[in-house]
Amino acid sequence: MGIFGLIGTIIVGFVVGWIATKIMPGVDKLGFWLTTALGIGGSIVGGFISSLIWRSPDGKFHPAGWILSIIGAVILLWAYNNFVR
Repeated sequence: MGIFGLIGTIIVGFVVGWIATKIMPGVDKLGFWLTTALGIGGSIVGGFISSLIWRSPDGKFHPAGWILSIIGAVILLWAYNNFVR
């Protein structure tokens, strides 16, 4: 992954994390880096969910697309609010 891939991952992670914080009820003041980590983690969780439902043709793990990334981020945000705080 080059520098542009890393920057793209950070931007997409932030957008996914921000959307997840807007979907979940309540006030979440996570900050930029925690919101970004939430979005990137949501992509990983969404990829895991998609690998349970649909098998990848090459058998490798792939991060999820936008919708499953947001669902994964909402799941992580719920877990963060209920277990970490």
